[in-house]
Amino acid sequence: MSQKQNTVRMADNEARAITKYVNSSPQKVNLVAQLIRGKSAERALIDLEFCNKAVAQDVKQTLRTAIANAENNHNLDIDRLYVSEATVGKTMLLKRMRIRGRGRSAGIQKFFSRLTVVVRERDQENVAPQPKTQTKTTQAKATPVKVAPAKKEAPKADAKKAPAKKAAPKTETKAATKTDKGSK
Repeated sequence: MSQKQNTVRMADNEARAITKYVNSSPQKVNLVAQLIRGKSAERALIDLEFCNKAVAQDVKQTLRTAIANAENNHNLDIDRLYVSEATVGKTMLLKRMRIRGRGRSAGIQKFFSRLTVVVRERDQENVAPQPKTQTKTTQAKATPVKVAPAKKEAPKADAKKAPAKKAAPKTETKAATKTDKGSK
C-alpha cells in the first residue's frame, strides 16, 4: 500500500540545484533570480559577481552547483549551458516578538526562501554567435550625428531697479576717539 516513487521530471540535456532555507524573503531573492533567467551560465556568474545585493552570493552558489551537476552527473558541455529556470518559493517563517512602548509588543516575521536553478544545454544550431567588437576604422566611418539648433528665447522685459544706496563712510578723528575713551 505504499506510494509509487516519483520519477525525475528532467530532460536529458538539463541539470538543477536546489537551495533550501535561504535567509531572505522570496521577494528579495526573486529580484536577483530575475537577473539571470535566460542568460548563459558564464554571463550569469559574472552578473552575480558584481551584483550589490547580499542574496546574490546565495544565488551564485546555487548556480555554481547546478553547473557542477550538469558537468559531473549529466556529462553536459558547460560552455553551452544557459539558465532555463530560476524559481523562488517560500519555506518557513520565524515569528519573533519585539518589545514596544507602554508594555506592548509587536510581531516580527523572518522569511526564508527556497531557490531552484535549472541549467540546460543549448542545441548546436541554437548557439548564438559571439558579437563582433568594433575596430577603430569602423568607428571612424560612422556618420556624425546632427544636432538641432537651440531655440531662441524671447527677451524678457525686466523692470529697472533703483540702484542701492551706499552708506556714508564713518570718519572719526583721532581727537574724538581719544576723548571718548577718556570719558569712560
